[in-house]
Amino acid sequence: MKKLLLLVFLIIAGETLSAQNKPVYWEDVQTIKKYDQMYEPPYQPILFIGSSSIRKWNDLERTFADYVVLNRGIGGAVVNDITYYLNDIVFPYHPRQIVIYVGENDLPDEQSTADSVLNRTKRLIEGIRAKLPEISILYISIKPSPSREKYQPKAIEANRLIREYLKEDKNITFIDVFSLMLTPEGKLRPELFVGDMLHMNGQGYKIWRAAVEPYLLKRL
Repeated sequence: MKKLLLLVFLIIAGETLSAQNKPVYWEDVQTIKKYDQMYEPPYQPILFIGSSSIRKWNDLERTFADYVVLNRGIGGAVVNDITYYLNDIVFPYHPRQIVIYVGENDLPDEQSTADSVLNRTKRLIEGIRAKLPEISILYISIKPSPSREKYQPKAIEANRLIREYLKEDKNITFIDVFSLMLTPEGKLRPELFVGDMLHMNGQGYKIWRAAVEPYLLKRL
């Protein structure tokens, strides 16, 4: 009996250790890969990547049906997570254009500064450019979420720094949704968000659609 209990303990301990050794969002990425095996992704799509604001854009593929798009957002991701998984959620799809929203989840980290978000974004862009040097990229600015109002100064500065950096690349378009999601007086608009005041409702995504669609590439 003791030997059996010891064996069970070792199995559980091994599984726990294995899970601990896996990088964050590893399971999410494996789920995406399994889904791709079941349903073949479109050829050379416009690829939307980033955090939950992309992941929760539930009608994205229907909204932009004329463009052939693919949603590969990861809820909760920070910039470094997307960089880490480029070989899993970007390059295998051979996208013709990439739309990015990530960086907002970096803000609550007290060790993170606007410069930190900029430097992480630089690594992300450099990682993409290493294999896709000429691809068109649309970068959606950090949005003004009411639940993260205390981080607004950091968000504004990060947006400014990233916008300046992206000017160096003629194939990247910075899309400023921050200002579009404020009142004319510069106040927050809770009506654009669901109850958590972090994730957007249909009104919020309507603003994003209007901002992003003019820059999407039609399939040749």
